[in-house]
Parts: sequence; C-alpha cells; structure tokens
Amino acid sequence: MAAPAPARRDAAAASLPGMVTVVEVGPRDGFQMERGLIPTATKIALIEGMIEAGLRHFEATSFVSPRAVPQLADAAEVIAALRGRPGVQLTALVPNAKGAARAAEAGVDAMVVFLSASDTHNRKNVNRPTEESLAGLAGICRIAGDAGIPVQGAIATSFGCPFEGEVPHGRVVAIARQMADLGIRTLSLGDTTGMATPPLVRGLCRALGEAVPEMAPTLHFHNTRGIGLANVLAGLETGVTRYESSIGGLGGCPFAAGATGNICTEDLVYLLDECGIESGVDLEKLIEVAHRVEAAIGRELPGQVMKAGPRLRRHATGEVATANG
Repeated sequence: MAAPAPARRDAAAASLPGMVTVVEVGPRDGFQMERGLIPTATKIALIEGMIEAGLRHFEATSFVSPRAVPQLADAAEVIAALRGRPGVQLTALVPNAKGAARAAEAGVDAMVVFLSASDTHNRKNVNRPTEESLAGLAGICRIAGDAGIPVQGAIATSFGCPFEGEVPHGRVVAIARQMADLGIRTLSLGDTTGMATPPLVRGLCRALGEAVPEMAPTLHFHNTRGIGLANVLAGLETGVTRYESSIGGLGGCPFAAGATGNICTEDLVYLLDECGIESGVDLEKLIEVAHRVEAAIGRELPGQVMKAGPRLRRHATGEVATANG
C-alpha cells in the first residue's frame, strides 16, 4: 500500500494535479547503459519488485538490434515473463520496422517510436536525419495497427541539443503535429542531456497544448545539472500528469556528450508524496528495490532518497555517535 499523502496541501500545492502517472524507464533507458550484462532473470525479478511497490507503467526494454545493444538482446524473454499482469502496461522502444515486427510478435502493450528534434543528435543516435526517421514512422504505425497495438511517441533533445544548442519550440511542435497525424496520442518530451529549465518546460508544454491539444505530453527529464525535480514542478504547474523516471537514477544516452542519469523514481515519488499528489507507489518498498538494483549492477547509484529515506523516517539514537566535549 502506498504511503499516505500529507493530509493537508498548501495553497501552492492545491493548484497542482491530484494524481500523477509514473512511468519507470530504468529497465530500458537505464540497463542499456550498463557494461556488465545483467541476467534476464535478474531483470525480471527487479521489475516484479517494482510492480510489488506499486509501479504500473514500464518502458521495459527495446527491440533494437542485439548487436547494437547486447544488454537488451533478451527483450522478447523479458516481455514474455511479465506480460498479462493485471493493470501493468509494458511498452518497448522500437527503432524501425524490423523492431516493430519483433515487438508485435512478443505481445507488448504499446510500442514507443522515437527520434530527435535536432538533426545532428538524430544522426548520432540512429545514423539518419530527423526527416528520414519521421518518414519511417508510418511503416511502424502500420505494423503496430495490424497487431492492435497502440503507438506512443518520444522526441529526444526537446529542450536543447548538446551539438546544436537551443531547439526552438516550433521544431518540437511541428514533429508532434506529424506524429499526431499518424494517430499517436501520447508523446514523451525527452531532455536527453539535462538542458531543460523550468521556463523552457512551461513554454514548451504550453506551446504543445495550444498547437496539438489532442497530444497528451509525458515529461522525461535527466538530472544532469541538478534541477530535474524543479523541472517536474514546472510541468506540474502546467498540468502535466505523466512523468518518466528511472529507479536509482539509472540512465543516460551513449550518443550524447555529457549525458547522465534520468531523474530518480524514488526521488520523484518522494516529491509527489510531500506535495500531496497520489502516485500509487509505496516509497519504502521502492527504496528496497533500488538497493537491489544497486547490488545487481555493482555500483553506487545517484538516487538521494534511497540513501536518506523519507523525511519522517525515525532512527534509533544508538545509530549515531554522541559528541564528546
């Protein structure tokens, strides 16, 4: 059962959404960055732990070429072991028609198609210009449609590009419009190297809402410059109710200079709890899973709440030395 939200919300918090959907992307965006291969059984057990903690939405894997990302070569096995759980949605990133066909065969709940708002990053990431990636979306949508599987969109470098600098809101909105014309109704705005700021978040969310009102935005922040949760608050102020995060702060992009981990799921849930916003996630249980993830990958993770615990966690006085003198 999720930890109870504070009984009272102050005036500022009262203007924020009362409920938020947390989408866990660590099994894809996070695990793909780890050098040591994580056993399939371990991945499945960790996701099961997150489900037990109350998470219901996962970007569980990617049907990318196993040669390109060996860590995700077990995509079909992961989906097969986890699908059919009541209330749990398993999505997978698909880079092309071949990946979409594999995802359809595996029985994912939704496919995620992606490209970059900046042409330079798109060429680095998938070795083709953005317009070519856009042209390929129709084929993926047809494969997904034939299988009865919805398609979600994702636009990387939505808030800035490490190669090109500023990315105009109009560029992101134009891509979103083309995705919406293909029937895509859920769109993740990716902050690939942590270049988002609260004013940029508010500006882009408002621009998207005005130009493509049928598109429901999801915000995907990285904590590269330490203001990931400040950006979440800016998104909440504009009414966005769907956020992607990664357990323990896993993640990054291998094709972008300076990329670091995603905002941490436990830190995000803690923020939501303290603002009186319901997420359905039990923070204490999630912290336990974060420590299991840390042990599985064999290195310290950047999450803060997994280290300190919730604000009102009590400690025995014997745990801390008493000052002398």
